[in-house]
Amino acid sequence: MLKKLVRMLFGKSGQSTTDTGKTDARKKTGKDAADSSRTRNAGPGKSSETRARKPRSSHDTAGAGTGTSKRSNNTADNKTANRHSSGGLPPALRKLDLRDVDVVAREDHNISRRDISPNALKVLYRLNDAGFQAFLVGGGVRDLLLGGHPKDFDISTDATPEQVREVFRNSRIIGRRFKIAHVRFGQEIIEVTTFRAHHEIETEVEEGESRKHIRDLDSAHSSTGMILRDNVYGSINEDALRRDFTVNALYYTTNGFWLLDFVDGLPDIKNKLIRMIGDPEQRYREDPVRILRAIRLAAKLDFKIHKDTETPIAKLATLLESISSARLFDETVKLFTGGSAEATFELLRRYKVADYLFKPTLRCLGDNNSNDSRLVLLALQNTDKRLADGKSVTPAFLYAALLWPPMQALLREEFGDRPAPLAAMQDAATDVIVEQLRFTAIPKRFTAVMREIWELQWRMQPQSRKQVESVIAHPRFRAAYDFLLLREESGEQLNNAGDWWTRFQLADRGEQEVMIEGLQAVKAPRKRRRKPNKSSAASKQADQPQAQKTEPAGD
Repeated sequence: MLKKLVRMLFGKSGQSTTDTGKTDARKKTGKDAADSSRTRNAGPGKSSETRARKPRSSHDTAGAGTGTSKRSNNTADNKTANRHSSGGLPPALRKLDLRDVDVVAREDHNISRRDISPNALKVLYRLNDAGFQAFLVGGGVRDLLLGGHPKDFDISTDATPEQVREVFRNSRIIGRRFKIAHVRFGQEIIEVTTFRAHHEIETEVEEGESRKHIRDLDSAHSSTGMILRDNVYGSINEDALRRDFTVNALYYTTNGFWLLDFVDGLPDIKNKLIRMIGDPEQRYREDPVRILRAIRLAAKLDFKIHKDTETPIAKLATLLESISSARLFDETVKLFTGGSAEATFELLRRYKVADYLFKPTLRCLGDNNSNDSRLVLLALQNTDKRLADGKSVTPAFLYAALLWPPMQALLREEFGDRPAPLAAMQDAATDVIVEQLRFTAIPKRFTAVMREIWELQWRMQPQSRKQVESVIAHPRFRAAYDFLLLREESGEQLNNAGDWWTRFQLADRGEQEVMIEGLQAVKAPRKRRRKPNKSSAASKQADQPQAQKTEPAGD
């Protein structure tokens, strides 16, 4: 009777797979215990860096306590037994090879379904119900562990893109180099990728060689090592090693709410470290955009880039020249719209990467105290502030600020300190945009807005009623006004035009009329037309034939 009562009160340890995860055998208390379950230090005599690159032994599997560099093999074996017991893991996970994987139970991590997009959960559940393995992976898992609220949720699965398409009628397959499925729910898109595997070079394409013959291939590389086709599928273990950074190689499943760490991502998150999986130089050559991702993550998360991951960046930054300008534009938008634009730009300059993205701008930013440097800095800070306040940002405004210094440099070469006419500004704008397009593409919808912001700068020196009314009614007035304030704050002398427009917007209708009348009062008098000389007028009249007089038509 006593044994029966004990079982009723405490149950069997290690059996719970519910979302609440109240398993007595794995119950811990205090902050140290929570940290202990989420991170894992190196095994005896090994660093976490070594084990991220080499297969781990069976003694280096599930989580050790934090704050210690060594642990006993008995502890490791006990945790491995608990996490890999047939009663703890659901049948679907027991089919996976988890011998060298840190498997973290629900009660030992802070990820909750409440913070995951309902649509992402739908995709996970439906793929599982269809008989496939499906995991939340990448930046979404990383940000959830850091207590953030991700906007994008990516899913990795053993289903091929075609199989995903069969499960979800609201999906479509995109991409040639890297096939993925987009499952659309209204405005939200859930990206679903298939587990990738390492593959040997099937076809090598020389620089400048046509790539038409690789369209239907699953594997192809350039002669420099860049992956041109990457559609060889594998297991989840292989997929983890194919991901870029350890902090992005964490997998979360709704099938028991377990967290899988294949490459020591949890310790790197704890230590605030960006570390490349595998050999950094080789991985950068496979996809040079990883250089930009390393910088973006370091700035966004306020993490440090590991020394081995950091060292090749400056040397290999030139590989970005092989990336299409359209893809580089997409990446630069991500760089500057993640809430850390100022820190990102600083890292781009420190690692000599900005030369391959904004060379026209960098030519004008030699002195940090110059007006041009302050304008760019203020624009980046303004972008971060707007995002922090939940406001929208547009690449057009940011590019308008980044390209303003080179455009002004062209005008100064021709006009010096004299005001340049609007037509000259328009020509200079065209030249600057064309030069920038050699580095990153800028869609026409953004260049059109940039031009409007720039042109309004010439029209925002208030002079007449007609001018004021046309400017304030312009659809780009607010963006142009913000840009005008940044120019004044950077040190440009604009005759207090920004202050005038600020007071005008705050004034009521009567006060606005007074301000406009004040403009008329100080308006310079019109020049009188010069009367023609009598002698020249007479000779001119003599040269013209006399017009024949006609009588007006009668009624």
